Parts: sequence; C-alpha cells; structure tokens
Amino acid sequence: QVQLVESGGGLVQAGGSLRLSCATSGRTFSTYSMGWFRQAPGKEREFVGAVSRSDGMTYYADSVKGRFTISRDNAKNTVYLQMNSLKPEDTAVYYCAATQRAWGLALNKYDYWGQGTQVTVSS
Repeated sequence: QVQLVESGGGLVQAGGSLRLSCATSGRTFSTYSMGWFRQAPGKEREFVGAVSRSDGMTYYADSVKGRFTISRDNAKNTVYLQMNSLKPEDTAVYYCAATQRAWGLALNKYDYWGQGTQVTVSS
C-alpha cells in the first residue's frame, strides 16, 4: 500500500510558477512509475505527465510540454511537478498517482492516488 500526499498548490498570476510535491510512504518508491493528472471544474481528469520507474524518463501532455517539468527524488520518496509560464487554463486540482506497472496516460493504469491540490491561475 502506498499513500500519496500532494502539496504546493495555490493561487498564482498568469505567467507565474508553482512547484507541486507528492510525498509517498513506503520504502519501494523507486519501483513506482509516477503520474500527474489534473481535473478542472466540469471536466474529466486528464493526464499531465509521468516519470517512469525504470529509467526516469519523463512524458508530457502536449498542453504542458515545454512549460512543466517532472522530476523524482528516490531518496526522499518524492516526485515534483515544476510548472512555469502558467495559464488560466491550467487551473485545476492536481493529483499524483503511482503504479508498479508501466506508466500510461489512462487513469486506470495507476493504482494509488493522492487527495489532490488546488492550483488557480488568475488572468
């Protein structure tokens, strides 16, 4: 069982930056691929990006590519989402997720989810 706790959300002006953190429990963090998703009001939860368990490769949705960066610190059991050049359309609740299977874009690829952290970008 893995528990995930996101932090770092908040209110930021367009063009600003935020860094989200997702701290995990357990001693097997390095065996998990980690994903970030977001859900805006009235919309479905969508894939933002992921970092693989095996080689640390990262993958991003086209909507955030070049602006968001995912990194992981296996010593701290934490994954990060650095968000730069934020836009009002980035406003959403952001979730991290974990899977011991290969990473993927679909929600059902992930077995564990955090409670989410709100990111609001004002124009």
